[in-house]
Amino acid sequence: MRKKDLALAVIDRLKNEYPATTCTLDYDDAWKLLVSVRLAAQCTDARVNEIVPNLYEKYPGINELADADVEDIESIVKPCGLGRSKARDISACMKMLRDTYNCQVPDSMEELLKLPGVGRKSANLIMGDIYKKPAIVTDTHCIRLSNRIGLVDNIKEPKKVEMALLKIIPPEESNDLCHRFVDHGRAVCTARTTPYCDRCVLNDICRKNI
Repeated sequence: MRKKDLALAVIDRLKNEYPATTCTLDYDDAWKLLVSVRLAAQCTDARVNEIVPNLYEKYPGINELADADVEDIESIVKPCGLGRSKARDISACMKMLRDTYNCQVPDSMEELLKLPGVGRKSANLIMGDIYKKPAIVTDTHCIRLSNRIGLVDNIKEPKKVEMALLKIIPPEESNDLCHRFVDHGRAVCTARTTPYCDRCVLNDICRKNI
């Protein structure tokens, strides 16, 4: 099966298996998603979702968070790990949103990558979830499943995986497919245990590069 055909089959089956997929980070504004995705580095989305309400209660907007002392931000986000660097990035990012972008989160890869603490994975999440643009979020689930299934061949570098998937995945399916990779990676094609191939909807087409 050609990679493009395999990709279409994977999309179809995962869409049937996880029809209501969505980002697992809680947010109701673009800037909050920026904050959460920074906090999610080496931390679970569930833990981030527990922590951010306390941050937003004290600093409910971009202006308030931009004016906050970095030490105060750190004291709140510390349970997410790497508290000092995350707090520093969040503070600098909010300042830049306020001073350069009139408190509006930009909608292009080029501009998003100028924001402190924002890499391609975060930028793609913003473009896909907020602005509904084609986007490949190469988190650990995406990279692991793409290699196991055979959509990419032993590629582990996030940007290279992103570029390879962009060639075979229809643009309108890209963002939701990445969310479904998360759903499937947590439920079936797991990382810390043996994958549950016997109950996988991709079992007969997966190349099982485990």
